[in-house]
Amino acid sequence: MGNILRLIIGVPIALIVTFALFALMQRLIFVEEVEIDDAGDEYSFDINPQVEEVNARTRDTSIEDVQQVDPPPPPPQIERQAADLPTESLSTIVGNIPEFDTPELNSGNVSFNVSDRDAQPLVRIPPQYPVRAAERGLEGYCDMLFNVSPDGTPVDIQATNCTSSMFERSSIRAVERWRYSQRIVDGVPQMRRGVQTRIEYELSD
Repeated sequence: MGNILRLIIGVPIALIVTFALFALMQRLIFVEEVEIDDAGDEYSFDINPQVEEVNARTRDTSIEDVQQVDPPPPPPQIERQAADLPTESLSTIVGNIPEFDTPELNSGNVSFNVSDRDAQPLVRIPPQYPVRAAERGLEGYCDMLFNVSPDGTPVDIQATNCTSSMFERSSIRAVERWRYSQRIVDGVPQMRRGVQTRIEYELSD
């Protein structure tokens, strides 16, 4: 019963509130017509105005006003005198060229052969001291025998006499890196055979 009573009372109140809100919204959105007065010709604008023509001053450059200038006269012609050819011969003026005897090359007194020479050492790199010999404090030498090829390279290297076999290998390797000048005989490089040398091994203090 109470729920029905509240429903009956609430419906008219809701209708009244809805109507009031509708009237208020109608008043807010109502727009009065505003009449725009005709401004007339007082505020007229010209979009494409015409520019007044300006008369520019022109300079009169007629040909009649230009003064004519006479060209300068040509330079005077100078008469050139031809040179006279000599009437005497060149031998009269300078003299006769003396005659020389043609030297005879390759005669018995002249020789162009390179003088003979023996092979000479150019590069001699010292050997490396053997590690085992250095550790033992061993000193000594090796006598070497080898030939020198025509291009100055040692070949057929032999260690003929060594105080210790520890020095043989290092001595042969050292001689392999040596270089000699060529042995020349009658201007031709030749093989130099039987070169002997001694390589000594000494420990520094």
